Amino acid sequence: MTAVGYIGLGVMGAPMAGHVLRAGFPLHVTARRRESADGVVAAGARWQPTARQVAAQSDVVVLMVPDLPDVEDVLDGPGGLLAGIVRPLVVVVSSTVSPEGVRALDTRVRALTGGLARIVDAPVSGGEEGAVAGTLSIMVGGSDDDVAVTLPVLAATGTVVHLGPLGAGQVAKACNQMIVAATITALSEAAVVAQRAGLDVGALFDLLGGGYAGSRLMEVKKRRLAEHDHSPSGAARFLLKDLGFAAAEARRSGTMTPQLDVLRDVFAGLTSAGMGDSDMSVVQAYVDGLDPRSAPAGRHSS
Repeated sequence: MTAVGYIGLGVMGAPMAGHVLRAGFPLHVTARRRESADGVVAAGARWQPTARQVAAQSDVVVLMVPDLPDVEDVLDGPGGLLAGIVRPLVVVVSSTVSPEGVRALDTRVRALTGGLARIVDAPVSGGEEGAVAGTLSIMVGGSDDDVAVTLPVLAATGTVVHLGPLGAGQVAKACNQMIVAATITALSEAAVVAQRAGLDVGALFDLLGGGYAGSRLMEVKKRRLAEHDHSPSGAARFLLKDLGFAAAEARRSGTMTPQLDVLRDVFAGLTSAGMGDSDMSVVQAYVDGLDPRSAPAGRHSS
């Protein structure tokens, strides 16, 4: 059976690795903090001290780390993944990164390993809730042969769709993040308006959930918005990074993005205000604290 490695055992990676293990795959893990692997190791995964040793034991390695520099840290160096490649290996980048960046990474990895290692990009959507439930949406880009090796592994964690060549998954995730950022911003603004008008925000969102305004994000975040609970569950500042990737892809394709430009301002503003490590619902607190007298010229003020 396909031997799987998992690196990046945070709030997303740990439950995803657990699903892969329960699906019956031999699982090898490593992490910067040994304790983050304790749960999956106790369930039957094998701890490896370095990424190099994970590579030596695996046919597929899934990376669930924040960004491309983190991916490169895992790959490079004497203890890195590339140093341990002794047979063909497909490296699945489930991080949300630049489409161009992941294509360049594949070129470099193939050259350094004589073609033994190849990259598939497979970013996910569904948040911590989806990772725990095994219901993530998984957006995959890569060659048909490479993706075929990874599909059974990825299917253990959610619904997998192969969308095109390498980078296609990252383009899809950029589009996803545009919609997520727009939705949480709309929900947050609505919550502030409703509360200031004396409405029960929780009851309002329960009602609106049955109409056109309803969404999966409303269902997941409505309690947080009603209770002003913005405790961390995936940092809001990561959306700023992702929206930057979306903007770069829009420029490449010659697409005007009036809404995306506003969303980048919102998430840049809250990050600069020190709110970036909170849950994305912190847009509510950011909007609540804005001074209407400081609205940029040309913006509606009434």
